[in-house]
Amino acid sequence: MGGRNLVREALEAGQPLEKIFLKQGMDDRMAGEIRGLAGKANVPIMVVPVEKLNRLDAALNHQGVVAQRAAVQYWELNEMLDTIAPSVGAVQKQKPLLVLLDQIEDPQNFGAIIRSAVAAGASGLIIPERHMAPLSAVAIKASAGTALRLPIAKVVNMADVIQQLKERGYWVAGLAGTGEQHIWEIDWDRPFALVIGNEGKGMRERVQKSCDYVAAIPMAEGVESLNASVAAGIALFAVVQSRLALPT
Repeated sequence: MGGRNLVREALEAGQPLEKIFLKQGMDDRMAGEIRGLAGKANVPIMVVPVEKLNRLDAALNHQGVVAQRAAVQYWELNEMLDTIAPSVGAVQKQKPLLVLLDQIEDPQNFGAIIRSAVAAGASGLIIPERHMAPLSAVAIKASAGTALRLPIAKVVNMADVIQQLKERGYWVAGLAGTGEQHIWEIDWDRPFALVIGNEGKGMRERVQKSCDYVAAIPMAEGVESLNASVAAGIALFAVVQSRLALPT
């Protein structure tokens, strides 16, 4: 991964980094912060020519800093859920917000949704093992580094997970253009899991049928849909608005 803010976010989040490459002669304030954080985390730093950084980060967006990251560590689902709220009572009291992505395939959308989820105060993200964009450098950069803060669990069967969430006390709402309710008609001030479907196909049938609500974003006539990450951002902040009792 390349970029000053991205590498700093990774260090602050305690992500497993193998080493950091700094451009020769880079000694500004941000470089000092990265050196300090790397020292505390016992991550070795190598000072290298800019040509080396260009080879490591083909997009040339490294800003003089590239980190070599260990393999992404996903959470086991039950461990993540227990960490967020270990009992039905805790779920009801804390009212966590989870985000489920049903086969989002574009890494830019993946990263942008993560960024919105973190900004909206989501506690965790659940994704399927198959037909899902990887948490790649592109996705992490699109998330502005926030992907390194949010617990992410990979699962085999999303519909079964939705049932498990219901048993733990969560309500589940999926976004779809055919939704019978608008997102602003739902009382979001409860424990909720928000499901975002595939960019082209939306939610799979069994996933959609498993939801307590299927909600739509009202749009002008002649517009069929929004980009998945845009729709996710709007829905996530409908949740924020509802919980803060902000005027519509």
